Formats: sequence, C-alpha cells, structure tokens
Amino acid sequence: MTRILAIANQKGGVGKTTTCVNLAAALAAMKRRVLLVDLDPQGNATMGSGIDKYELEQSVYDVLVDSAPLASVVQRSPEGGYDLLPANGDLTAAEVELVGTEHKERRLAESLTGCEGRYEFVLIDCPPSLNMLTLNGLVAASGVLIPMQCEYYALEGLSALVDTIQAVARSVNPALQIEGLLRTMYDPRNSLTNEVSRQLQEHFGERVYRTVIPRNVRLAEAPSYGLPAIQYDGKSRGAQAYLALAGELTRREQEAAVAAESVVAAEPSMESQNHVS
Repeated sequence: MTRILAIANQKGGVGKTTTCVNLAAALAAMKRRVLLVDLDPQGNATMGSGIDKYELEQSVYDVLVDSAPLASVVQRSPEGGYDLLPANGDLTAAEVELVGTEHKERRLAESLTGCEGRYEFVLIDCPPSLNMLTLNGLVAASGVLIPMQCEYYALEGLSALVDTIQAVARSVNPALQIEGLLRTMYDPRNSLTNEVSRQLQEHFGERVYRTVIPRNVRLAEAPSYGLPAIQYDGKSRGAQAYLALAGELTRREQEAAVAAESVVAAEPSMESQNHVS
C-alpha cells in the first residue's frame, strides 16, 4: 500500500523542504521505495535533491497542466536514493492555467493513481501558502505532516492550517487527516520553545512526533551541495534526527497495520457469536 503524505505549513521558513528531502533520503536509506513530489515553484526540493531546476525538460507543471505521464517526468535523485517529480518556476503559471479546468484540485491525485505498488511512500512538498497547488497536495494525500517551529506565531498559523485540512476532508478528500506534527529548529534551552511544545502535546497528544529536529548547521549547509544531510554528514545531529523520524514514521505504519488486522480478525468471531445467540 502506498502512503501519500503532504508536508504542509503556510508559514515559510519552518523546515518544510528540509523535512521533505531528508525524510525521503532517510526512508530510502531504510530500503523503502520513495517518491518526492516538489509542488513549490521555488524548486528548492529539486535543487536539494541534486537536480538542476534550470535544466529540466519537463516538470510537475507538465503533469498538472498537460497531463504528462508521471513516468516520463520522474527523475532519480543521484545521491538521495529516491525518485523525484521536480519543479521550477514554470509552476507559478499552473494555478492560472488550471482555472476553468474540470476537477483542477484533483490533477495531482489523478497522476499518482499509477503509483500504487511502485512506491511505499510519496512525500509532497507543498508551497508555503494555501493555494491551488497546496490544495492539489492535500487532495492527493491521506495524511498531512506539519513541520513547525515552537514559537507563538506558529500556533496561530497552525489553527488556520487545521481548519483548511478539515475543510478539505469534509468537501473533497474524506481520507485526509493530520498524520503528525514535527517540531523543527528545536532548542530545549528556550523557555518559549518548551511552553509551545507543551501546548502542542496537550492539544494533539500522540500526533506530535516524539522525534524533534534540532537547529543544526549541517542541515542548513547540505542543500547548497545538492545533498540530503545523511549524505552530506550522516553523523550530524540533524541527519540522525531525520533517520529517527523515518523510524518513528514506519513504526506508526506497522502499528496501524497490526491494529487494522486485529479488527478484521475479530469480526468473524463476533458474527459467529451473534449467530449462536
């Protein structure tokens, strides 16, 4: 089963693209088949994956606007070990060109239908705004991973994002739910960081990942070399944190699968009991 996760936060500078690239690489290092979809016209996930956005012949723009086959656009991250659906500045025109297109919010979801079985994880790097591109990401996904800094304004932005996720779930994607909240650029010495972290855990409970991503120079340096942090400096605190996050994410998947199997296994016995009574 393919798990499609949108990595989203309308606030910029929270480590969203850093999370996409490094989580993809960490999952790939665990021998998981991963596709990273760059939905941000800035193309930072593309460049951070070692692919030059200025030399693309095709991009996610062609998939969304011209219905280009996914397989013809996907490239392999040379060092990351995962596949990438790249993006560049062409994507800025996609929203305008999709106006009037039938089911425009489902274009990405439709293009990903052939991924079932090919990938175990699809990670979607959404732009830092609640626009048509982000909506495509939310409609295609079954879960939303929200990276956020533990600061006051982050809480305000989180409320708006949760409202958007709930609205999308009610209207076009009933399967959509919050997969988890990831605390990024985390500094436990900061009292505000600890207070916001406490509030997140009170309101979201187990959906807050135990793994936290620390402030780390290596994480900031790696994109300039077109490398995920685990290839740039695998022993750095940032790289190790994303490996831990990948482990936590896969454990959650396994626990959910076991719970679902238990429910299915219990149903026949319940039916037989009802029949006997």
